[in-house]
Order: sequence, then structure tokens, then C-alpha cells
Amino acid sequence: MMSVKEIDATTLKEMMDNEDICLYDIRSPAEYEQGIIKGGELTPPHTIPAKMYDFPKDKTIVFYCRSGARSAQACMYVAEKAGIEALNLRGGIISWYQSGNDIVRPDKTEKTS
Repeated sequence: MMSVKEIDATTLKEMMDNEDICLYDIRSPAEYEQGIIKGGELTPPHTIPAKMYDFPKDKTIVFYCRSGARSAQACMYVAEKAGIEALNLRGGIISWYQSGNDIVRPDKTEKTS
């Protein structure tokens, strides 16, 4: 089985501040509406086969979900099917929040908590 490259919340925050990354939220639309990591684009797992060939080739791709499990599967899928090396946020949005980072409403800038 392929190994998934993982990053922690602190590393993701640094990357967001210093690099041009694409952040994909692998959760359901209902979960997404509850709050996201700023810049996260809703990409439920069933949409990945159609979307993955449109992922930018010149940016770092990062997937996240609630706990890191679905996004790890997404990383393996795009690596296997399209040769895309995406990063997984270890612990998902839960670890992001527990690390003291903000959760925002989709398409808005105010915090949910």
C-alpha cells in the first residue's frame, strides 16, 4: 500500500502563510456548511474522479476532512489514478481547531467559534 504524506496543523498554517497551496475539504456538504479551514474548497469524495485532472499542477495540494481518514484515502486515490502527490492534514479539521486555528463559515471571513 502507498504511504500518504501527512502534515500537522502547524505545518499547514505555515504553508498557508508562505506558499501557494490548494486546500480541498473532503467532507460532506452538510459538514462543510458547519465550518471550514479558510480557503478550503468543498470536494466530496465522489467528485474527486472528475475533478482531479483539474487540480493545479503548480501548487501544493492539501486534502482535509473531519479526522484525516477520508482525506488520506483521497490522497492515495489521486496518487494511484493520476500521479498527484497530495498532502493529508493529520487529524483533520479537529486537529486544526485543537491547535488554536480558526474555523470560518464557507465564503465568509467571520469565525464560527
